[in-house]
Amino acid sequence: MSALEWFAHKPLGGGIFWIQERFYESGNRANIWLVRGSQRNVVIDAGLGLRSLPDYLRDAGLLAPAEGAGPRPLLAVATHVHFDHSGGLQHFEEVAVHSAEAPALLQGDNYESVTWLSDREVARPPRPGWSARQFRVPPVRPSRLLQEGDVINLGDHQLTVMHMPGHSRGSICLHDKDRKILFSGDVVYDGSMIDWLPYSRISDYVASCQRLMDLVDRGLVEKVLPGHFNIFGAERLYQLASNYISQAGFCHKISTCVMRSIASVALRVTNSRITSQ
Repeated sequence: MSALEWFAHKPLGGGIFWIQERFYESGNRANIWLVRGSQRNVVIDAGLGLRSLPDYLRDAGLLAPAEGAGPRPLLAVATHVHFDHSGGLQHFEEVAVHSAEAPALLQGDNYESVTWLSDREVARPPRPGWSARQFRVPPVRPSRLLQEGDVINLGDHQLTVMHMPGHSRGSICLHDKDRKILFSGDVVYDGSMIDWLPYSRISDYVASCQRLMDLVDRGLVEKVLPGHFNIFGAERLYQLASNYISQAGFCHKISTCVMRSIASVALRVTNSRITSQ
């Protein structure tokens, strides 16, 4: 299967494109965002990597420079290293990730990447004989380590890094202040927020949600482009963040602790099998 078959995209205007993996039919399917700038193009999250995303961007004409302009550098930014967002980083020459998760990406740590893929989630295999049992996030050396407050300059647009741990220790959002757009990764999306993975932390998540609410209070976000599911606005962002905070009490912490223990054992067993193959 070619990259053109595997991916599909939708233009949102302003040089932003929404890209998805057509045959990864799962609630884990991550949104991929291409943001084109006058001096640099940025891909936010990279999917599973079963087909080459840069090949798709080129073949679909999404990287074509303006008439008379030269090619623009392409940077892939991972909002975090979970497998559904980071598997495709292997196909990029320039990769950026928060420094807290850089060692996991460099080592190909499929425990921290929470690699968990089944054959039933892939409606059409990317190549003959492919099996989900073969899948793993390969080691990738980041070319840029991100920190809170860093700015990714696209020329006519700037994306500011906001370190928002909780879902994972290196989770980030990217904030386009001028256009009041927040690329939120898995920090927040219009669904149940996951805080029971091995490197999740409820207290961090509460603090991150407080920051999200503050962005809304200050009128700094009007549109959220999340890591999963559909785009939403400031009112829904505030509601999702405040709901999480209100539910993060003692009972939630106990149940989350149990779920994290189960998930940790399952991931270690699964990844030991992958390693031994």
